[in-house]
Amino acid sequence: MDLVRDLLAFVDAGPSPAHVAAEMGRRLEKAGFSLLDERQRWKLEAGDQRYVVRDGGSVIAFRVGSASPSDRGLRLVGAHTDSPALRVRPRPDLIRHGYRQIGVEPYGGLLLHTWLDRDLTLAGRIAVRSADGGIEMRLVRLQGAPLRIPSLAIHLDRTIRSEGLQLDPQRHMAPVWATTGDGSEPDLLSAIAEELGCPADAILGHELVAADTQPPALGGAEEEFVFAPRLDNLLSCHLGLHSLASAPRAEVTQILICNDHEEAGSTSAEGAAGSFLEDALRRIVSALEGADPQAFAMTTARSWLVSADAAHAVHPNFAERHDAEHQPRLGGGPVLKSNANQSYASDAGSSAWFFARCADAGVPMQHFVTRADLPCGSTIGPLTAARLGIQTVDAGAPLLSMHSIREQVAADDLEALASALGAHYQAPAGE
Repeated sequence: MDLVRDLLAFVDAGPSPAHVAAEMGRRLEKAGFSLLDERQRWKLEAGDQRYVVRDGGSVIAFRVGSASPSDRGLRLVGAHTDSPALRVRPRPDLIRHGYRQIGVEPYGGLLLHTWLDRDLTLAGRIAVRSADGGIEMRLVRLQGAPLRIPSLAIHLDRTIRSEGLQLDPQRHMAPVWATTGDGSEPDLLSAIAEELGCPADAILGHELVAADTQPPALGGAEEEFVFAPRLDNLLSCHLGLHSLASAPRAEVTQILICNDHEEAGSTSAEGAAGSFLEDALRRIVSALEGADPQAFAMTTARSWLVSADAAHAVHPNFAERHDAEHQPRLGGGPVLKSNANQSYASDAGSSAWFFARCADAGVPMQHFVTRADLPCGSTIGPLTAARLGIQTVDAGAPLLSMHSIREQVAADDLEALASALGAHYQAPAGE
């Protein structure tokens, strides 16, 4: 249960990808990892515990093994720091019908209706001009619940009962910030400047998301569930970090990669389609093995990656949306995700690897495939495998309410997935 409650604290500390990366850095420092700078030369030796952050939202942490990477390969766990959300537009302030509102746009495939009638705040990072003329990136999280997206009363649209709720993200999702009369209410950037203690004209840019203010909680008849925002995929970031920090030193080098921008397709400098992981791995291999031109390819050929993203648990009210033979349930253990068209990276070899790691950890394993008549989502797994040529398996904890503002997972599945990831980090190098 300590692991479960620690997840609640981790999720609460991470309302935006920038906050997640900062919290990971804090925890890594506490566990004995030290920060590397991409702008500096890296000098590494066996036993080193280091981490690096790119653009404030993506994190790579690693522990250098006692054997050379080209001889024993790497053990990697992948996750992502971002979640579906409403992101604030560059010019955020709207004045409409006596209300001051905040302009937002959907980020990722969020379930829009779940954001209605929630107590919301804004969080993210702000670019501020410093006193010396440079640019400083600062985190912000507005206090209280300054935002809300009110539902339309059924009396004003009774077709909701017959036709369902139809939401236009351009017209219907702008949160209410204040009433406006004499214009004395603060605009958004003025409120942020007050929170940061800087002049409003010092703010040069922002990356802000709306976030639920209701804290994560335990629920269910015996507190067997976690109800929380952003479990996809802060759950895997947390468990990957926990498993890496608690894994014993080994021959193989152990790595955690948590990318930003997965929910938007991963096409960015710090996303899984970008160069962040490849750059870091090449530098690790080079720092440990010198200029051998074949060392990197030998390393990736001996490596294994678990792409740990959330899996779809069967919904008791919509069980027909699952393939009849592949219906993972909450509390049933980690889920191996497969797709014939490579939306997931799992193949026979990597699936066997993960099955063996679950067996090593003494935890059950479940299976998920999308119905043949439904489209399949994807993860960082296929992108990373294609870019680096590393054997990759897609797996994760089963969720309900995926991409809702609040999601649901079984507490037992957290312990089980952490054990499987720990076994992955400790697997014998010869396998």
